[in-house]
Amino acid sequence: MNISVLGCGRWGAFIAWYLNKTGHNVMTWGLADAPQLIELKETRTNGMLTFPESLEITDDLEKAISHAEIIVISISCQALRSFLADVKKHDLKGKSFVLCMKGIEESTGYRLTQVVEDVLGDVPVAVWVGPGHPQNFVNGIPNCMVIDSKNEELKQYLVKEFSSELIRFYFGTDLIGSEVGAAAKNVIGIAAGMLDGFGYGCLKGALMSRGTHEVGKLIKAMGGKEISAYGLCHLGDYEATLFSQFSQNRMFGEKFIKGESYSKLAEGVATCRAMVALANKYNVEMPIVNGVYTVMNSEKPPREVLSDLFFRSIKNEF
Repeated sequence: MNISVLGCGRWGAFIAWYLNKTGHNVMTWGLADAPQLIELKETRTNGMLTFPESLEITDDLEKAISHAEIIVISISCQALRSFLADVKKHDLKGKSFVLCMKGIEESTGYRLTQVVEDVLGDVPVAVWVGPGHPQNFVNGIPNCMVIDSKNEELKQYLVKEFSSELIRFYFGTDLIGSEVGAAAKNVIGIAAGMLDGFGYGCLKGALMSRGTHEVGKLIKAMGGKEISAYGLCHLGDYEATLFSQFSQNRMFGEKFIKGESYSKLAEGVATCRAMVALANKYNVEMPIVNGVYTVMNSEKPPREVLSDLFFRSIKNEF
């Protein structure tokens, strides 16, 4: 299969490496002036993995699109709409898209597949979500992930083509839940980092339980399946997001509480704002998400927000 991976950051580079390793003809694309692409072109490594000679690197978007039957996109989710406007300029006949990114569009509250449909029309599109860090995968540590799509034929095809001993893929059965759950786990990851910043890591068990509960309620209100929050897209991804040294969202939350700057991308920041809007739209109570939003916007001191969460009215757990 001919595949192009658009985006050569941490995840994009890993995806290209992985799909090449599983026997596909892969081309990776990035912006000509992007430091990641320059490094890959000059050295064929990004310090985490090394591209084989069979993996072509380009900064020519038309070339990358024309090369592929399957186009994987791995960029910042808030940049997706503007990027797709450039993609749309090229011939997309017979192309299918896979989004390997997690978030909700802040300006609209759209799930990422909705953004694709809004810009490109009725094209086959799937999402690739679930736990795992490329730093672990490249060292041979396996994990389980999910591919979901409302296009059943595409979903079946991708799971069979992409599965290997390194990644076991499951068939997603709830596109709304898969997308919202995957995006929301980054917000819960920021909350986990905030607990680490306070030295309250022991509270992560409660955070995991209650965070999953409120995300499940939002998924249900949006028309998805509440149980999806307890699957690989959300709860299953908590280890990689709430505890891992590689989690950028967790690290952002910890640095925020400590008053330290953090320059790497934490997708949960914009997603948190989008989720607060969705919670209001669907009338779903989300105290943890709202607490993260309140802290990030300096509306209350962080310790006061934490206290408010623990001294909420007493009620049944379920």
